[in-house]
Amino acid sequence: MDASDIKTLIENGIENAEVHVQLDGNKCHAIVVSEAFDGVRSVKKQQMVYGCLNHLISSGELHAVTMQTHTPEEWEQQKKFGNPIA
Repeated sequence: MDASDIKTLIENGIENAEVHVQLDGNKCHAIVVSEAFDGVRSVKKQQMVYGCLNHLISSGELHAVTMQTHTPEEWEQQKKFGNPIA
């Protein structure tokens, strides 16, 4: 498993997602930007991402996932403040 595998899983699971992934061993940090998050509460956004990765988490292949989830508008605002990953 590498960062591109995780990126692909999320992109395939969330429509029109822009995904940035950093992987450190079996720990993952992901930034996911999608219009699918528009009007969706934070917990539901996280559940959508976890849904793409549950099989890796339950198998132990992926131990920890931290994430930021944004609509495209939120992401533009976030970039103005200098996000360290993207």
